[in-house]
Amino acid sequence: MRIHKMRGMLVDGLTQKGTPGTWTHITSQIGMFSFTGLSPEQCIFLTDKYSIYLLKTGRISLAGLNEGNMQYVVDAVDEAVRTV
Repeated sequence: MRIHKMRGMLVDGLTQKGTPGTWTHITSQIGMFSFTGLSPEQCIFLTDKYSIYLLKTGRISLAGLNEGNMQYVVDAVDEAVRTV
């Protein structure tokens, strides 16, 4: 249930921020991992600049997300998508 909520919060945050792309695939997946659709370069950017660790395939563990760090992740993903 918590992971489902984190998926929704991530998609809502990216949508509200106007982050380019379609993010609904995140809420259509199940389990504690999600494919973000980010490129390897965007994933490296997130790791190097924001210490957000995910595979270069764009697969991320949603178990590490919570209400306290969600905006940080949303802002970082938005920057990665817009600049990399």
